[in-house]
Amino acid sequence: MPTHGFTITAEGPFDFAETLRFVEDWPATTALPSDGRALRFAYCAESDWRPVGVRVTAAPGGVSVATTRAAGPGIRGEVARILSLDVDGAGFAELSEADPVLGDLQRLRPGLRPVCFWSPWEAACWAVIVQRSSMLVAARIKQRIAERYGARVEVDGQPYTAFPPPVSLLDAGGLGLPTQKEEWVRGLARAALDGLLTTEHLRSLAPEEALAELRGLPGVGPFSAGLILIRGAGAPDAFPGDEPRLFAILREAYGLAEDAPPSAYRRLADSWRPYRSWASFLFRATAYGVMNDDEPRDRPPGDGS
Repeated sequence: MPTHGFTITAEGPFDFAETLRFVEDWPATTALPSDGRALRFAYCAESDWRPVGVRVTAAPGGVSVATTRAAGPGIRGEVARILSLDVDGAGFAELSEADPVLGDLQRLRPGLRPVCFWSPWEAACWAVIVQRSSMLVAARIKQRIAERYGARVEVDGQPYTAFPPPVSLLDAGGLGLPTQKEEWVRGLARAALDGLLTTEHLRSLAPEEALAELRGLPGVGPFSAGLILIRGAGAPDAFPGDEPRLFAILREAYGLAEDAPPSAYRRLADSWRPYRSWASFLFRATAYGVMNDDEPRDRPPGDGS
């Protein structure tokens, strides 16, 4: 049961109810039971890869957090990253003055911030699992991997399964994935243990540098790299250079030409700095897009499917 508590104060607009609304529809978290008041989950902390259970509820000006183990700066920072509360969002609302299209979305989903995967490692595994697969099938496979190799943690009397740490999948077989994907997962486990798939490392790099480094990992193409950096590490100001689904959403929203080059979308996103990730997320999570935005269509080197 959660016994260690702390609060996180939001800098700038934030609405925890919008967070819960998003999580309820997010394919990667739809297995989480919800009572509409709290977000409960288990994950492996990056500092030591040991499991921790978490309960998050609304609090004045932010959230109240309870954990099943002592929450030092590492766990506190990770929970803040998951909810994008580690970034001062005061300037995000101001972007509406220069971009009324984005402003309409901000009014539609006020206080919604990106909700991240519990870790970049888990985001990377999801990116591989979901490639060329339906979201429903991928979610089931990911849950089965967690149940077979992960640890169970009780939160408020309910068991939650943490996705396994990298060391548990380093030599794992029988993941229910094609042989190529299982090789990629083991390669990602090695990268995570080497410190390449951690929030600290990825956010220490310039976004373009981080994306390039991620594209060099097993099974990671352009879309997956953006997913890992933005929705895994929680980088607030990155813009993937080649993401057809996002481009289609922006094309409709801004009336861009069907044959608009990637550079046109990058120029558009430049007006969102330093919140390019946040703006992109908001477009996907509203009427312009669909919630299943985490389905990579990459063809990484060696993917002949």
